[in-house]
Amino acid sequence: MAAAGSSPSIVEYFGGEDGYRCGYCKNESGNLSHGMWAHSMTVQDYQDLIDRGWRRSGKYVYKPIMNQTCCPQYTIRCQALRFQSSKSHKKVLKKMLKFISKGDVSKVASEEEPMDSHIEDVVTCDFAYKSESHVSQSELTPLSVDHPERVENEDKDTGETKEVNEQKVESGSPQICADKDTPVPGEPSHSAKTVHAPPKPGKGADLSKPPCRKAKDIRKERKLQKLLQNQMCTLEGSQLQGGDQVFLLQNSKSKTNQPKTIEDFVFVSLPDDARHKLEAENAPNGPECGYGSFHQQYWLDGKIIAVGVIDILPYCVSSVYLYYDPDYSFLSLGVYSALREIAFTRQLHEKAPDLCFYYMGFYIHSCPKMRYKGQYRPSDLLCPETYVWTPIEQCLPLLEDAKYCRLNQDVKAVDEGRIKELGRVRVLHKRTVMPYSVYKKRRKGPSDEASVQQYASLVGQTCSERMLLFRS
Repeated sequence: MAAAGSSPSIVEYFGGEDGYRCGYCKNESGNLSHGMWAHSMTVQDYQDLIDRGWRRSGKYVYKPIMNQTCCPQYTIRCQALRFQSSKSHKKVLKKMLKFISKGDVSKVASEEEPMDSHIEDVVTCDFAYKSESHVSQSELTPLSVDHPERVENEDKDTGETKEVNEQKVESGSPQICADKDTPVPGEPSHSAKTVHAPPKPGKGADLSKPPCRKAKDIRKERKLQKLLQNQMCTLEGSQLQGGDQVFLLQNSKSKTNQPKTIEDFVFVSLPDDARHKLEAENAPNGPECGYGSFHQQYWLDGKIIAVGVIDILPYCVSSVYLYYDPDYSFLSLGVYSALREIAFTRQLHEKAPDLCFYYMGFYIHSCPKMRYKGQYRPSDLLCPETYVWTPIEQCLPLLEDAKYCRLNQDVKAVDEGRIKELGRVRVLHKRTVMPYSVYKKRRKGPSDEASVQQYASLVGQTCSERMLLFRS
């Protein structure tokens, strides 16, 4: 994946007439999607494509045919700046913290909470796609450039099937977790209420008075207040929107019994005698390292136990998938890595104000075990007809009634990015870049206008005028 402004995206469109096996409902031919092979792809083009329902697996980019596929897949994004962890999320964070600091394995919790696999939506759908190009390298040479932003081992994530991945696990290799196949456990019941009896004279605490505060809590509050002052100074020059700035500052304030944020768990200082050391290697300098595909490595006491693949794009961090060592499944690494990636998104936002969302791939309401993504709130789903983001709370009642539905309830709304001028679609033909209107006149043989029209309607006018559609 290349930075915007470099060589243009070059894609080869395949259409989507054939059905493939669905990894969710196991229908042998019910999974339908449009697809194209990206010989090169800029981060801005990919950002715009996922905002129109596309998703990548390696260099293969696909878009479910929402009104026909057996399990409609709705693009979901979490508003990272406003994210508030649930009790089940905090349970995972606390479990990791206890394991690192004290070596507590919590065997009971591991049995109750199966490992949540992470976010790769193509791997679970065992459909075949073209792994070889119909384009000769000589035809692409004039526009082919090696980009320093590309990760050396990026090709390792090119759409391996679940069967292959399972064989890897059996041979002792790290496991690839496909699309978080198990839901996040439900929150604990609060039906039992605690009743405080009045203390007897001379015994117990007076519940009518505030509890005594420990000296270490007072010192911690002073430290956090000082940190807040530094954050306020830093944020004064930022371009945060008013509501988001207030929200972040409120979350940074130290208050008695204030709910902890994910940063309180992830970036906490451990004692010198901590039993373990967990390191997450990621892009060290934020967006300065460039946009594109990156690997976040999780090292436990010098041993790598998980690798998360993410795309850093102009407006978001998009999670692709996670490899993990199954010996550490009791740590719920899928949930833990997702929370760390949300925290990472917030960090990147400080240096790149436009980057403020965390994309988790697809939300599949018709598959109960895939509904867990909706627990990362606040989140939005992408309307498959108008490509407008809609709060998930408004979408759920609609999805209860029908697997596929238009999420945008404004009946007058249309796709603002729809194709308006087919002749302006950019085409790469015989090493020459030209608008489709010129290519159409030069083309010999049967017309391909229907295929080009379908491609342009799916990628939208903006991308169709930026990307190069290869035509033989």
